[in-house]
Amino acid sequence: MITLKTIKEITGRLKTVEEPEQWMEELALDPRIGVKNALNRWKRQYDKRKAVEQNHFAKEAFDVSFAPFEGAMIAGVDEAGRGPLAGPVVTSAVILPRETPELTGLDDSKAVPKAERERLAEKIRNVAIAYSTHIQSAHAIDDMNIYAATRDSMEKAIRGLAVKPDFVIADAMELKTECPTESVIKGDAKSLAIAAASIIAKTTRDAIMDELHNDFPMYNFKRNAGYGTAEHVLALQTHGPSEHHRTSFEPVKSMMKDRRGDK
Repeated sequence: MITLKTIKEITGRLKTVEEPEQWMEELALDPRIGVKNALNRWKRQYDKRKAVEQNHFAKEAFDVSFAPFEGAMIAGVDEAGRGPLAGPVVTSAVILPRETPELTGLDDSKAVPKAERERLAEKIRNVAIAYSTHIQSAHAIDDMNIYAATRDSMEKAIRGLAVKPDFVIADAMELKTECPTESVIKGDAKSLAIAAASIIAKTTRDAIMDELHNDFPMYNFKRNAGYGTAEHVLALQTHGPSEHHRTSFEPVKSMMKDRRGDK
């Protein structure tokens, strides 16, 4: 009987179980605290895993809901780096298969730790039907403004896809493409394709900022990714802006005026 097994044996057996089994009902009657703790721990892990799976299925279903016909190619597009004082804005477009169990747990890049983003990025590249990335430089951002530069970059990322999409879902951005598009607020939390695009864009941009850090270590881009942290702003005051800083963004804009002596 289950009640005659040691706590160690029960704990070991629970580690091998994926779904509730009949013997676990008997286990729930075991009076030992260690057994109750082991069973409760398994239930918490099970509930968490099921919630992640349901979230994954909901995101897949969300993407399919935009399909104009059966088997349509749905592309998700997102960006990374609209807010920083330095570096490019990077956009990515991704077309995923209808079912992607390998990507269970995929979420908006901002909600995923760096190491997990890297792991997911590799999986996305392996399972995607097509993906494309576009890098919009700081100079282009200054010339066009950040909104227009991001929109332009997204549209170029879509055109760069090896497979032509039948529908495009964008994260909070109105786009002009050769196929129908939909702007979705907080799309990276609702759409699997957009979440995949956000991961590719974010990891690509992080790698770029790590490289820029090697050339400009005084700004510590490896740590702040170009965002306006107190440390970054102090470095700007000390060393002035680099060629990769956005001169249309404050406080860089004012610093550039001061260095030129503009009123």
